[in-house]
Amino acid sequence: MIIAVNTRLPENEQPEGFKIFMYECLNRITKKYPQHTFIYIFDKLYNHDLIIAENIITVVAGPEIKNTLLRKYWYNYKIPALLRKHKAEAFVSMDGICSLRTKIPQCLMIKDLGFLIHPEFLKRLQVRFYKKFTPEFLAKAKSIVTVSAYAKTIIVEKYKIAKDKVEVVYFGIDEKFKPLNPDEKEIIKEKFTNGKAYFLFSGNMDEQGNLINLLKAFSFFKKRQKSNMLLVIAGKPDESFLKNLKTFKFRNEVIVLYNLPIDELAKITAAAYALVYPVLYTDFAMAPLQAMQSEVPVITSNVGALPSLFGEAALYARPDDFKDLAENMMLIFKDENKAKDLVKAGKIQAQQYQWDKTAALFWQSIQKTINN
Repeated sequence: MIIAVNTRLPENEQPEGFKIFMYECLNRITKKYPQHTFIYIFDKLYNHDLIIAENIITVVAGPEIKNTLLRKYWYNYKIPALLRKHKAEAFVSMDGICSLRTKIPQCLMIKDLGFLIHPEFLKRLQVRFYKKFTPEFLAKAKSIVTVSAYAKTIIVEKYKIAKDKVEVVYFGIDEKFKPLNPDEKEIIKEKFTNGKAYFLFSGNMDEQGNLINLLKAFSFFKKRQKSNMLLVIAGKPDESFLKNLKTFKFRNEVIVLYNLPIDELAKITAAAYALVYPVLYTDFAMAPLQAMQSEVPVITSNVGALPSLFGEAALYARPDDFKDLAENMMLIFKDENKAKDLVKAGKIQAQQYQWDKTAALFWQSIQKTINN
């Protein structure tokens, strides 16, 4: 069997965010099924170190996708030609986009529905593209994969898609995220925060539209609690946030850590007092699960897929209400038993999200695509 997959792991870039999903799933699938050939299709140079199975053929097919016009050309002309050339029996699209000009069966990955929920976070042309063509993509696909029951409900109800056509494939958690003993935590705090305890935000730029509210919540917490607690932000804040941070009263108690290697991010997570994840919307939230597996309490937003993903293993706040967020931070700070209960529930919750299980479910969807 020959299976084509469009993927984005550019040259010299390590996977993060949704790219981790692609990397972890596809690596497991390609290694487990050496009898099948997998064609990875890129629109630009890629990191060769991430291609680890012998049954993978790589194809770089320009032009690089930089706008909606090139995106339509790439999927409707480049992809059909490549599928014919390599005699592919299925096409797996990881971008939420189907080729509308091929008869090859397609498995469509919908990683989020931000263009519906928070279109203001995307470029106008992107929003217009996805709103216009998503109904056609969903109809064209033989099977659809998404990352939460919440997203599946929206796809089924809004676009009138049959329930059995949409599979929920939850993401997994890297085994590097694990608890630290007290001495190990102190070593990490000495290295990064001069020995002080800290709240942590961890995430990529797509999840940072609400960092200003996090600063406001932290300020409210500091004024009420009078503690030496710090706030650590591990990720890639944009220029707008960094500009606002310069005027923040407690700016000297906020530490920004850029581009941490996964090993260090795991330790920073495990040594945190609590993870605070007040995103406005996401269907794909790795950081809270990483914290839960590391036995760290979690505060997150009461929106989108998050309550269904984490159940009673997290505290929830309205993401647009910094006082609500601060109240939850103070609750964890003052109530040791509550923090312990969250850690216990989080440890159980995290056990549901394992990459081997994720890859197996994703492979089932690919098989379903072909059998349909």
